[in-house]
Parts: sequence; C-alpha cells; structure tokens
Amino acid sequence: MSILVFSDASNSKLKKSILESVYFAKQIASKNNSKVLVLLYKGNDESKQQLTQAGADKIINITNEVQGMADFSVTARLIKKYVLSENIKDVVLPFDLQGRAVSSYLAGLLNCGIVSGVIQLTDISNDVYKFKKNVFSGKAIATISISGDKKIITLLPNSIQIQLNSAHSSEVIDIEEKDTFPTKIKIKSVEKNTTAGNIPLPEAELVVSGGRGLKGPENWGIIEDLAKALGAATACSRPVADSHWRPHHEHVGQTGLTIRPNLYIAIGISGAIQHLAGVSGSKTIVVINTDKDAPFFKAADYGIVGDAFEVVPKLTEAIKKFKETHHQ
Repeated sequence: MSILVFSDASNSKLKKSILESVYFAKQIASKNNSKVLVLLYKGNDESKQQLTQAGADKIINITNEVQGMADFSVTARLIKKYVLSENIKDVVLPFDLQGRAVSSYLAGLLNCGIVSGVIQLTDISNDVYKFKKNVFSGKAIATISISGDKKIITLLPNSIQIQLNSAHSSEVIDIEEKDTFPTKIKIKSVEKNTTAGNIPLPEAELVVSGGRGLKGPENWGIIEDLAKALGAATACSRPVADSHWRPHHEHVGQTGLTIRPNLYIAIGISGAIQHLAGVSGSKTIVVINTDKDAPFFKAADYGIVGDAFEVVPKLTEAIKKFKETHHQ
C-alpha cells in the first residue's frame, strides 16, 4: 500500500506546500506501514531530489505535456488513474487553490471520504485517521475522524515544520503519459500572480500589507520600501484592491488569498474579521495603526500605535542599518 502526493513541477520550481505534503504523507506512512509515492508532472533533477529528501519512497515523473492540465478535472482524472494502478490507499494534497479543487473532484471520482485543511495528524487506529484542523476562521480547533478503503487529505500550507533528509533515497521512474483526458475548457491565456522575487504570495515567508490608512496609491512607496528592505512580498486589504490601488492578486482575506507567512506586517488595516480570516495563521503579526482600538491589535503579537507615514520609514531605515552592521 502507498500514499500518493501529486506534484506539478511544470513551472520548474516546487511549492513549499508540496514538500510539506510529502513530509506529512511520510508521517502517516510511518504509522500505517506504507510508502510514499509522488506523482510528479514534468519534474527535473532538482525537484526529484527535493521530493526524495522530503520523504518520497518512489517518484513517477510524467515527462511529456498532458493536454488540459489547467482543467482541475483533468488533473483529478490523471491522479485517479495512478491511484488505481499503483494500489494507492490515501492521497495527500496541499490545501491551496489546486488542491481544494482537485481533491473534491477526486473524492467524487473515487467515491471516498475527504478531510480538508488539516494541521496535524493525531492518531491512526484500525484504519481510522484522526486529524486536527482550524474551524471558525481559526478561532477553534476541531478533531476530525475519517475512515474507509481510500481517503483524501489536504494539508493547510505552513502548518508543519519539515525536516529534509539528505540521506533518504527513492526509486525514480520517468514515463511518458499516453492517455488523453478530454476537457471542454479552453485556456486562452495564463497570468502568473507573483510578488517581489517572483514568489507567489501564498508561498512568501515575509509579507508587508497595506490598507486604507495609506490614503491613496501614491503613498504605496513606503510599503514597497519596507518590503524591499525585508525581502518580503506585498499584499493589501480588500478595500484597497476594490479601489484599484493595488492588483486584486495581492488581496488577502476571506474573499482573497489565505496566507500563513512567518511574519505579517499590517499597516493601516483595521483588522475586520474578513481580513483576519486570511492571515490569522501567520506565525507573527505586527500591526501599525493610528487607532489604538483597531480590532487588529487583539490578534497582533506586536503593535505600534502611530502614524504609518512616520513609523514605517523609520522602521525601514532601522532594518537597513541593522542589515548593514550585521552583513557577513
């Protein structure tokens, strides 16, 4: 028996959430005496090495272009083929845009149970798996049980710490996928939503975000300067995106992207529940706001009550000086 993780490496770089999913699958495999198989799409030597170090025991690398992969139903049907041919018991995917769509479709194809957005494996007993997951926008944690011949689990990104094992080895098989998977969807163009350094916002470890407190797009320079000093990505609240101050792909919150960086700096954002739903999983939250009663301060690890136009430039300069004096 094996646990399957699907990894799309067609953009030449693996997402951190994929490596987390492989590592998490290895944790499950260690408890039920199974192996971790990674179905890799258009991987290279680097991605194979990373997946092996994360815990993959076997890698099946599809080397050719599979038509229609932008259609999540095609991806689900491709995974189903290997679930059946490779005697797969469980499937682990990241709880991101692709993982959410593919997992639900795949659960229907396999007629099996699914548990979404887990953060921790707590127990495996008699083919019953127990996981913890956030509920009520992260305000509580629930324990979810799932059983059955096949199970699909999606892991909330940045919820576990992975440890790569350079001594681990895996069997690698390069194949050419012969089957075709019909789709009615035609892709006319693809836009990549990336941030500074070409890092997708959900993958960023450091994020500097601005809200209506910036008063206008002409003042966004202080956000970008701080982000550049930190090597961080930039984000924004929904009102900022709706006002077209910033592109919508930078909008984080309940109706935008959900992110879980190690550091989230919120500048001029009041912290409405809709925004908190998208960032509450951040390891450390820093809030800068003139309103001492802003709701965001209740969720903050560190708070500064002050004018962003005075505080942020000073913070940026302090970071630059710190880097200069600690430069190796």
